[in-house]
Amino acid sequence: MATANNLSNKQKQFLKSQAHSLKPVVLLGNNGLTEGVLAEIETALAHHELIKVKVPEEDREVRAQIYATIVAETGAQQVQVIGKVQILYRPSELKKITLPRG
Repeated sequence: MATANNLSNKQKQFLKSQAHSLKPVVLLGNNGLTEGVLAEIETALAHHELIKVKVPEEDREVRAQIYATIVAETGAQQVQVIGKVQILYRPSELKKITLPRG
């Protein structure tokens, strides 16, 4: 599935405001980033377009690698990372979120 080009700052700000009230829909467990977790993220992105993923890893470098892997595997765009929570956006076929022009 093709993703949109890089998001503009205006679009990122819009998505951040949309994500503010969201709760993380995927939480990585002790096994880390497994195929099952990636499948869960894929499903959540397809359904919601904008999601939060919580990565309770203490090591910042490991957490950054996990975030990068999620983006690479799902084709989603990282909107923001706040502590241990990554905000991802990937438009679905239904285009539930209308981004401002950028």
